Amino acid sequence: MNYIIVGLGNPEKQYADTRHNAGRMVLEAFRSAHDLPEWENRKELKARKTEGVAKENIVILLQPDDHMNNSGKSIAKYMKDISEEEHKDIVLIVVHDDIDLPLGTFKIVYNRGSGGHKGVASMEQELKTRDFIRVRVGIAPLTFFGNMRKPKGTYAVQKHVLKKFTRGEFQKLELVLKNCTKALLDIMDSGVDKAMNTWNSK
Repeated sequence: MNYIIVGLGNPEKQYADTRHNAGRMVLEAFRSAHDLPEWENRKELKARKTEGVAKENIVILLQPDDHMNNSGKSIAKYMKDISEEEHKDIVLIVVHDDIDLPLGTFKIVYNRGSGGHKGVASMEQELKTRDFIRVRVGIAPLTFFGNMRKPKGTYAVQKHVLKKFTRGEFQKLELVLKNCTKALLDIMDSGVDKAMNTWNSK
């Protein structure tokens, strides 16, 4: 099988290290951990791409260079150029931030609705399916006692996701990046069901 892993986020420099770019950060951690080539700008796709082998798995990493709400366009264009026969041997994985999960956690899901995430909704709309694996990276803030405190209202949510991770949040995120890298390998090596049983229970 070949694996296409997509990291959602916003491309401009001012969005680097923001909570909304957690998906892109996971992909960078995965690329670095497996010594994959540096990112290549693919203007015809409006995406950044790298590919290689991660422990005998053929992987293609894609970061859409469109804004989050239009994430699906470049991925749909890339998938369109793949033959129907090749599609049978491809597994699509999408990594993205999720404000419905607390910071420091992540979950693997398959063939589920977008849950209101605009980037995922764009993927579903452009690909005309939700038949892909998602790794949801939690970014909801925590109280002093470690309880999740999700921002209320559209403005509060937008303000939260577009802010950079604080130093304390980065410490929690570093472990998530490492574990997401391991979880992505588990999906490839053992299948999504086993990976969900392993990681979603932690």
